Amino acid sequence: MKQPGLVKLLTLNTYWFGVSFMWNSLHVIILPAVLLHLVSESYKNTILGLLTMAGLLIAMVVQPLSGAVSDRWRSRWGRRRPLMAFGTSLDFIFLAILAWAGGLGWLAVGYLGLQLSSNIAHGPAQGLIPDQVPAEKLGRASGLKNLLDIAGLAVSTMLMGRLLTMETRQPVEAVAMIAGVLIIAAMITLLSAKEAPTHDLEHTGSTQQALRGFVTSIPVILKSPFGKLIASRFLFLAGIYGIQVFALYYVRDVIGAANPIQLTANLLAVITVTLVFFALAGGWLGDRIGHQRIQYAASIIGVIGCLLMLAARTPTTLLAFGVVLGIGIGLFMTSNWALAIQNAPADQAGEYLGLTNLATAGAGALSRLQGPFIDGLNNAYPGAWWGYTLLFLLGATGIAVSAWALKRARVTSSKFHS
Repeated sequence: MKQPGLVKLLTLNTYWFGVSFMWNSLHVIILPAVLLHLVSESYKNTILGLLTMAGLLIAMVVQPLSGAVSDRWRSRWGRRRPLMAFGTSLDFIFLAILAWAGGLGWLAVGYLGLQLSSNIAHGPAQGLIPDQVPAEKLGRASGLKNLLDIAGLAVSTMLMGRLLTMETRQPVEAVAMIAGVLIIAAMITLLSAKEAPTHDLEHTGSTQQALRGFVTSIPVILKSPFGKLIASRFLFLAGIYGIQVFALYYVRDVIGAANPIQLTANLLAVITVTLVFFALAGGWLGDRIGHQRIQYAASIIGVIGCLLMLAARTPTTLLAFGVVLGIGIGLFMTSNWALAIQNAPADQAGEYLGLTNLATAGAGALSRLQGPFIDGLNNAYPGAWWGYTLLFLLGATGIAVSAWALKRARVTSSKFHS
């Protein structure tokens, strides 16, 4: 396999910047802000949680299926790019619906449709790195992927925090910016990937056969060390996703910020700056001492960060404690993804890495179920905000248990010294 340089590694991963920019803009800022105009104050966490949970359940199914189909796709443009281009093209239809949504029903149609289309592209895209990057550079490639994920989060929160206000009902300008960023990022990756044609390769079976094989392989994969690695990912992400999705309401209710959107954006920007450094450092260090050790460290730091966030009552303490949480998340994202790539069979990379979305989207879906409990506790004890206390305690618990699941996985954690 030809050794890819830094530019190649960056362009292969640029698509993830656009995806991250889109979903972080929607989940962290746009949906919570717009829903305040469409639902009752007493049930804002519940509706936000249930809507986004439904979307992530779609992602759990579509992404691994699309990845498995791409493993066997035959075309003159390769096996990953056709489905990536198709899914991304559909994204713009549903983004338009979201931009002009006049009520909760249209908002749901746009959001759920976007989850479907985006994940058609997302599954195959995850196979590009194992297809085109040799083993000794997987840590660096994973670090760059997470760097661009994080950069998408940072840029989206800084821009959306200034484009939107608490009075915004139809986020047309914000969604137009999302569409522009997504098309540029997708085109860079699609044009730079340069996959070899697969239409002349030996026939590998129909799409129906691919799907049947995928479904029957799921129980086998989930019982393997790779499956236990997925469980570890699920538990860690379930711990932090709830904090992310309900952050705006926590800042508004508990911190009592004059501009909740701006402070939420600042919090995520601070976490993101920390993430950038530790995602890169985690990839580099993991290549030398083992990515499994880095993930253990990430779990310890993540638990401490959740418990500190629980005690935040001022903007200053909120931002300071966010740095600690950011260190843990940054180290985790790179180390866990590198472990996943190392332990996925090369000829089934799309299928195996697509299954990581059972953890990613599954954790996101489960964390959204905290919404009704947050509202229930907050409404039962007005002013005490016990619902948000539960949010951070569950976060710390999920992260702690993820370290135990990783120990049981007994995965391969290669070290390279190139």
